[in-house]
Amino acid sequence: MGKARGKALGGKALGSQARSQKAKPSANPNPFEVKINRQKFQILGRKTRHDVGLPGISRAKAIKKRTQTLLKEYKERDKSNVFTDKRFGEYNTKISPEEKMMKRFALERQRNNEKKSIYNLNEDEELTHYGQSLADIEKFNDIVDSDSDTEERGMLSAELTASHFGGGGGLLRKKTSEPGEEEEKPKSRKELIEELIAKSKQEKRERQIQRENALELTEKLDSDWKEIQSLLSHKTPKLEKKDKEEKPKPDAYDIMVRELGFEMKAQPSNRMKTEEELAKEEQARLKKLEADRLRRMLGKEDDENIKKPKHMSADDLNDGFILNKDDRHLLSYKDGKMNQEIDDPNEEEQAQEGGEEDSEREEDEEPETEDSQESDAPDSHSDLESDGDSEQEEIVYENGKKKPVQAPEKNTNDTKQKAVFEAARSELPYTFTAPDSYEELKSLLLGKSTEQQLVVIERIQKCNHPSLAVGNKAKLEKLFGFLLEYIGDLATKTPPDLKTVDKLIVQLYNLCQMFPEFASSSVKFVLRDVVHEMEEMIEIKGRASFPGLDVLIYLKITGILFPTSDFWHPVVTPALVCMSQILTKCPVTSLQDVVKGLFVCCLFLEYVSLSQRFVPELINFLAGVLHIATPNKDTPGYILVHPFKPLGRNSELLLVSSKDDMDTWPKRGLPLSRVNTLKESSETETNHIRLSCVSVCLNLIKRCLTMYSTLPSFPEIMKPIRVLLTEHVPEYGYPRELQELCQSILQEMENQDKNYQPLVCEKSKPVPLKLFTPKVVKVLEFGRKQGSSKEEQERKRLIHKHKREFKGAVREIRKDNQFLARMQLTEIMERDSERKRKVKQLFGSLATQEGEWKALKRKKFKK
Repeated sequence: MGKARGKALGGKALGSQARSQKAKPSANPNPFEVKINRQKFQILGRKTRHDVGLPGISRAKAIKKRTQTLLKEYKERDKSNVFTDKRFGEYNTKISPEEKMMKRFALERQRNNEKKSIYNLNEDEELTHYGQSLADIEKFNDIVDSDSDTEERGMLSAELTASHFGGGGGLLRKKTSEPGEEEEKPKSRKELIEELIAKSKQEKRERQIQRENALELTEKLDSDWKEIQSLLSHKTPKLEKKDKEEKPKPDAYDIMVRELGFEMKAQPSNRMKTEEELAKEEQARLKKLEADRLRRMLGKEDDENIKKPKHMSADDLNDGFILNKDDRHLLSYKDGKMNQEIDDPNEEEQAQEGGEEDSEREEDEEPETEDSQESDAPDSHSDLESDGDSEQEEIVYENGKKKPVQAPEKNTNDTKQKAVFEAARSELPYTFTAPDSYEELKSLLLGKSTEQQLVVIERIQKCNHPSLAVGNKAKLEKLFGFLLEYIGDLATKTPPDLKTVDKLIVQLYNLCQMFPEFASSSVKFVLRDVVHEMEEMIEIKGRASFPGLDVLIYLKITGILFPTSDFWHPVVTPALVCMSQILTKCPVTSLQDVVKGLFVCCLFLEYVSLSQRFVPELINFLAGVLHIATPNKDTPGYILVHPFKPLGRNSELLLVSSKDDMDTWPKRGLPLSRVNTLKESSETETNHIRLSCVSVCLNLIKRCLTMYSTLPSFPEIMKPIRVLLTEHVPEYGYPRELQELCQSILQEMENQDKNYQPLVCEKSKPVPLKLFTPKVVKVLEFGRKQGSSKEEQERKRLIHKHKREFKGAVREIRKDNQFLARMQLTEIMERDSERKRKVKQLFGSLATQEGEWKALKRKKFKK
């Protein structure tokens, strides 16, 4: 039975060995066991998996991988005390132990010296000496407090300890226990203490002597060292220095390094303040200045300048002053009257004659009373003058002689106070409230110079900045409209105040930058009124006249406040339309109209200087100005456009018949301020203005040539001007400056003609016949689903890929669960087999005990 069991066990072991050998792949596998997945069709771009594989290889790899990862996690699932050795190079066998120790030491030092903050430049490393910080050592905590302390400070001698803490018995015992000495009479406690005090004094004296000796030696050493140092630092004479070689001069690099060393280092500056903070500071500054101005105007003293009385104690004798001169007089009485000592000899002579002039004194008292009555009369209107006159002089009688004594010098103080008062009254206030109406703004600016008006408007803006209060924005918006209206009033004056208008444009620009929407609406409203007035005049009279100077100023301001290069702008585009209507709908009937029209032409060129937009009204008006500057002809050779006519009353408006006026004409620009006063000028001034108009017109034509030189059809557009300059202007005999200007314009036109290419219609592609759009059907591909768009196919592909990955993940999870189940089953079987083995062992031991007990019982029974 045992042999059979052994054979069975042996057969089982052999079978397991055979299976294990079968599971392990051999180095040379059997070619008949190799699995090959063949494909029926070769498809480009498709990846094939498991083309060639051996049996059991993939399964063995998967089990091995799960054993290294999943099984390890399963066994450590309830463990939290995992110890990981993170020492440098612990598992690296290529590094020697010495290198490991050196690297670990370096890492430890680096970790200790590592900065806490990488942005803190002032953080220094902590230096140590024998494990102690140098910063703590430099604190000198062990300073010697007294000169009597020695190196053994803090240590008590044995005798002192025995005398104070042992009751003196220790000294007695010590004396008696010393052998070889004659026995002496024991000393009392008092004697011992006196001896101890004398000994301590002697030790202290010895230490002091040692310290003095050391100090003397130190001083002697210092003196000897100074003598030696003087010998060492002995300078060679200048003659010997000259003999030596000269030092090389520093090169450019050394000079630059020294300059950089002495260069000023950058200093940290304060942060930039916001607009609100700047506005608050400016408002506070203006309020302080206004308070100072009001104080000066009212004659009050500054609280800072008033010297506050110092505290005086009750014992103060008030003797802290010095008398420059002893003005005290000796008091005496004569004939019952008070008499003062007279130091001046002239006064003594006058005092001797005092008795003779007593009668005169009585006579002089009467006019004084009359003067005083007159001063008290109601005719004296100025209280300041009365106060000053009453204190100017006082009459004092001494020894019967009238002597005028001047009062304290208050008159000079009053005049200074009056001057300060007048200066404060004439000074502009520093704070202003925003005006609620145009009349209020006009009253603020009335009677002030241009600079003062600018200061007032600037202070209004600063005191009412939008960041200071809620309603300040609306106030400053109103101020923009009031300034526009005020500029219009200044332009309509006779003569117009164009200097003030020029200065006020800066304030308008600042307000426009703060409130662009309100500024654009305000300017559009002004331009809308101008166009409506022109349309009403055309409906009523059939023609419109040139607008006033205020409208021209508004057009100029529009080009300054808003960008003129935009293709379309809500303000500039209506302004361009308005100017084009002025040049086309307003007929030229006077010299004023010519000046205004030329001003509009200048504005047109300023508007289109960046965009170079072509303005036909500009060219037509310039051609018309040249036409009215030449004599009429029956066949002019060009066509005029409205508002100019080839013949009529104003067809020779700029014609100058006087040769003397041509010769005396000074070349200068047209004064815009004299537009309203041209009718009052003389004939010579009128002829000079006509010639100036022709000069301005020619200059504008030259600017147009340079601006529109790249325009293909521009030579054809400039044909009327060419005819006027070649045929009509030279025959009239204008001054030499104008003739030269005409020749330069013609020369530039000829240069442009050389580069001129006529307009040609653009070659267009032939129009194809109208056909139905073909329906493109995608070619069917094998193995793919059709009947959908590209996006739908992409979506289906992603769904298919997700399903495939999901199935693979589920399959792997299922295999993991099976692996874990096998591991759990193996653990259960091992526990059960162990339990069965222990139970079987227990039953065997119990059976043995039972047999032994029965054997003992049987023996006892036999006995």
